[in-house]
Amino acid sequence: MALDTTTSSSTGPRGRDRAPRGRARPPARAGLVLFILCAAQFMVALDFSVLNVALPALGPDLGLSTSALQWAVTAFALPSGGFLLLFGRMGDLYGRRRLFLAGLALFGAASLLATLAQDPASFLAGRALQGLGAAAIVPTGMSLLTTTFPEGPARDRALSVSGTLLSLGFTVGMVAGGVLTDVLGWRSTMGLLALFALIVLPLAPGLLPESRTPERPRLDVPGAVTVTAGLLSLIYALSTAADRGFGGADVIVTLVAGVLLLTVFAAVESRTPQPLVSLPMLRRRTVAWGNLGGLVTFSMMSTVIFVLTLYLQEVLGLSAFETGLVFGAQGLLSAFAGPYAAKVIGRFGAPRTLAGSLAGQGALTAALLLLNAHMWSVWLAVAAVSLAGVCHLGAIVSYGLTVTSGVPDEEQGLATGLVTSTQQVGVTVGIPLLGVLATTSGDLLSGVRTVLALDAAVVLVAAVAAGLGLRAGRTAGAARAASGTVETESFGAR
Repeated sequence: MALDTTTSSSTGPRGRDRAPRGRARPPARAGLVLFILCAAQFMVALDFSVLNVALPALGPDLGLSTSALQWAVTAFALPSGGFLLLFGRMGDLYGRRRLFLAGLALFGAASLLATLAQDPASFLAGRALQGLGAAAIVPTGMSLLTTTFPEGPARDRALSVSGTLLSLGFTVGMVAGGVLTDVLGWRSTMGLLALFALIVLPLAPGLLPESRTPERPRLDVPGAVTVTAGLLSLIYALSTAADRGFGGADVIVTLVAGVLLLTVFAAVESRTPQPLVSLPMLRRRTVAWGNLGGLVTFSMMSTVIFVLTLYLQEVLGLSAFETGLVFGAQGLLSAFAGPYAAKVIGRFGAPRTLAGSLAGQGALTAALLLLNAHMWSVWLAVAAVSLAGVCHLGAIVSYGLTVTSGVPDEEQGLATGLVTSTQQVGVTVGIPLLGVLATTSGDLLSGVRTVLALDAAVVLVAAVAAGLGLRAGRTAGAARAASGTVETESFGAR
């Protein structure tokens, strides 16, 4: 497959990115570009889970109290989610390759700082800097992928590989975290991330093409400040609520502040001539319904993993390592199924695949309601969560394609920033909104079943809503095409 960063099937000359001089990259180079981008995405996905099982060993070594351990996760989540939209837009304006490399270098240095930390302050600083690096890597890496591979089978295959590694990275992190902590200690989990960055960073400059919009509009500073502060407040509130509930004053204040700031952001964007976020883009059916599907699949699957972890260890008495193996089966099956995701999307289209994948995830989550206190339930958990993971993978790939298809290249950083922001917020909100029901219930097994029932219902409703919403857009688009209308739609599916 040839790579030509100046070509987009959906835009004319105005929508083209600035490409490197010379001829289109040969197929071998295309594979290397995909490897670099996916390796970086896998590294960030690994970071979401690799430290979780190491927290009990990390706390006593660094002097972090049990109540303070949540900051090992929150310190990463705040900047990684809060700065995604800003960095995605900065990549559009000032160069995606440049910002990607800067984020990769920062992530590697921060991982080394966390590895060598001797006190809580330096460790948490390393985690925060890791999150800042991830906020630059994820949207710029995704937009480099979507602008490098043109719409059609090439992009479908590339996003299928990326989605597979994203799903696999989270699962591998859970298994690898337990093994590394038992064998080499908790510092090896951070050292693994530093090693990944050290391998990828030297290869990236010579392989990745520079890519940015030809125009150089001014950065929307008021929009950047309000959306970043709003996301930081919202993620802090939800991350803290996952540990302490919604009753704390800091949770209530930051939750309200986050909602108000995001409301102000929307008002600012409606009046700014060069907005950070294009409101007409948000009104596109593919963007709106695609991101809804992404939000639901990430939030509800993270909740399933959380409550199943509690169930397997607290009800069935499995060890942390044995629990990791249950989710390891999910990762292996997802890796096997990953190459087929592009074929399914090619056959049915991304919108139908998204709705169908959500329906499958919801139905398999409902099957987990049969879990009980007998050990045979382990096999039900393995089968249901593994198959649900395959549907989850299909939803990841298809929602990314749904959101980014038809978006001009100069706005790909914004579109992929929305995709990855949805991912981060989804991972953050699921557990505090539903997961806490399992831990506050008098009987853990009963609480787990309640959460799984609500989880399945949310996913199934989202599947129907997204399917109908995207179908309505396709019908409207077909009617306009049949009548000869040539206007650009603002809230129709492409």
